[in-house]
Amino acid sequence: MRKNLFVAALAVLFFSCNNNDEKSDAYGNFEADPVIVSSESSGKILQLNIEKGGKVDAGFVALITDTVQWNLKLKQIEAQKAAIVAKRQAIQSQVVVFEEQIKNLRTNEKRIARMVKDQAATQKQLDDITGQINVIEKQIESTKTQFTSVNRELDVLETQKETTEDLLRRCTIKSPANGTILETYIEQGELATPGKPLFKMANLEELILKVYVSGAQLPHIKIGQQVDVLIDKTATENQTLRGKVTWISPEAEFTPKIIQTKEERVKLVYAVKVAVKNDGTLKIGMPGEISW
Repeated sequence: MRKNLFVAALAVLFFSCNNNDEKSDAYGNFEADPVIVSSESSGKILQLNIEKGGKVDAGFVALITDTVQWNLKLKQIEAQKAAIVAKRQAIQSQVVVFEEQIKNLRTNEKRIARMVKDQAATQKQLDDITGQINVIEKQIESTKTQFTSVNRELDVLETQKETTEDLLRRCTIKSPANGTILETYIEQGELATPGKPLFKMANLEELILKVYVSGAQLPHIKIGQQVDVLIDKTATENQTLRGKVTWISPEAEFTPKIIQTKEERVKLVYAVKVAVKNDGTLKIGMPGEISW
């Protein structure tokens, strides 16, 4: 009889030890760092390639807005450039004509200079040709100054072209990183305006568990530390994952209102972020616990 009582007592003690779950050191919820992508141009959405829950890679073309006006602007700039280039070629041709005239006049100048020496021509004839040469040289100088004006016009148009091409590129909105589409704020055919949010995305391959620790716990945790992360597996079981502390708040704050009891909410705590690799089981807003 005494032996049976001893065995029963051991069984009760063993059962009570197994049901005395060790409390975690901190509690919180999983979150991600979302990115809201906004429109940089104005126009109708012509192509929408994303949907809520879809995974995209960095550089994926999420949507395209109307590009007609910018393409027409580029055509106009190219036409203006062609006209100015033709104007520059005409100036160059005019300079060539002037230079050819000077060449012929200098030949005549040498001939008349010899004739003056032989007294076969007058000094006035020589002076007239020299004067003509001087006039044409000034015409060449004046004509060449037009190149500066024309080149500046081309520079202005080139800048306008680069600006328009940049605006045209902004009509194609690409994913800034790998991630999952969390929300879409526009539909195909709607009008996008600069600054209007188009979609929200986040990288769900690694989620952040934001927990709160007391001042007494703070000395036991540091950035880069590996900790155990517990999430609900079943109604009675937990699943343990590994996480790394990536951030500790430098300032204390009151416990957030998500904590149920008023007594807990008035305590000063420090926020801590723990990065956890997501195998697909973690969801934004899911509760989690950590222990170290």
